[in-house]
Amino acid sequence: MKLRIPFFSSAKKNETAMKSFLLVGLGNIGPEYSGTRHNIGFEVLDEVAKQKEVRFETLRLGGLAHFRHNGKTVYLLKPSTFMNRSGKAVRYWMKQKNIPLKNILVITDDIHLDFGTLRMRQKGSAGGHNGLQDVCDQLNTTAYARLRFGIGSAFGRGKQVDFVLQPWAKDEATLLPFGVDKAAQASLSFVGDGASNAMNTFNGNALDPA
Repeated sequence: MKLRIPFFSSAKKNETAMKSFLLVGLGNIGPEYSGTRHNIGFEVLDEVAKQKEVRFETLRLGGLAHFRHNGKTVYLLKPSTFMNRSGKAVRYWMKQKNIPLKNILVITDDIHLDFGTLRMRQKGSAGGHNGLQDVCDQLNTTAYARLRFGIGSAFGRGKQVDFVLQPWAKDEATLLPFGVDKAAQASLSFVGDGASNAMNTFNGNALDPA
């Protein structure tokens, strides 16, 4: 009697991969960086995790959480490699979870946007951001989606590093939860509705109640 060996086609594996997403928040680990402008990517992922009632587990190269959303598996990644080496963690978990490039969204701060402005793009340059640049270098492409959260540029000549590593100003801290919530919604919309719809809905002032 011949035994039949189940055959799992590569098409089935590809179908599973297409339903998996990786949302990456850029930031620096350690209590001294908590609540700083440069760590907005971490804050947005923390908000997503809170809304989805999941916790991060400390694993290789970062904290990882996962959940189901609109029939898709979503992984949240907070790299533990420090900002300027974020790409190593992105590349590792992208391969580990077999995530297609088009299903990756990197969330980061941007000094070129006014505080509270959201801008999602499906590709583009690093714009002088070292974390994004390392992701570009490690993935060998700029064709991945990113969600930039504006932190403004209220700093003097030569003071950029100090500015991004400082805590939010008092007036910013008051409004920040509204922006973080909108950014979390935008990230989930990227998964559930697609990048184009998410951009049309959320690009702009995240602090505007309308």
